[in-house]
Amino acid sequence: MSDQHASNSKKQKIDSKLSKREDFAGGHCGSSKDKIVCPAMCFFCFDVIVSHLNQDSDPVPTFANKQYPLFVTWRIGKEKHLRGCIGTFSALNLHFGLREYAATSAFKDTRFSPITLDELTKLHVCVSILTDFEEGGNYMDWEIGKHGIRIEFHSDRGYKQTATYLPEVAAEQGWNHIQTIDSLIRKGGYKGAITKEFREAIKLTRYQSEKLTVSYQDYKNSIKCRG
Repeated sequence: MSDQHASNSKKQKIDSKLSKREDFAGGHCGSSKDKIVCPAMCFFCFDVIVSHLNQDSDPVPTFANKQYPLFVTWRIGKEKHLRGCIGTFSALNLHFGLREYAATSAFKDTRFSPITLDELTKLHVCVSILTDFEEGGNYMDWEIGKHGIRIEFHSDRGYKQTATYLPEVAAEQGWNHIQTIDSLIRKGGYKGAITKEFREAIKLTRYQSEKLTVSYQDYKNSIKCRG
């Protein structure tokens, strides 16, 4: 290989790396026809809560306004402890849906106190766009690490209950299928004995997701690129 060719090749690699960094920092969408989620969606979620905490005007989204079910998850610190996670299985326009659930998951998840301005610099946000919904044949008919699951069952008093785990939850917790289902049943509020017969009566829907996580530092860098 000639010195000139090697130099050009090295420059192309450097340019490619810089381009990828700029795309991430600037929040560009649509670089891949197959991708739905993009950095701009995550940055918009940060914009939403920053505007709320500072009582500023609502931010304006810059990504396509297509309809999808979605979840917004906030985590905090180096260990990325859960700080809020709420979403919907209804397909919403992304501009409205991400604005709504960025705020709801940050300030109205009843498992946690509302996120404060002091926590902002330690936050990470994950946007999950839900796709490929399928009815499972039974409570074991899903793949750990690939599928999220939503279950429906009846409580002790006969009321229909629902609960969901996103695709990453079972793998992160090190759970097998039964441990995941049983945890989800408890999450849904069932307090009785969990038997094989009870599990077999569950209606299960499996789905997949595209997700992307950015940190506050990523968000701060994006403001420089956007401004």
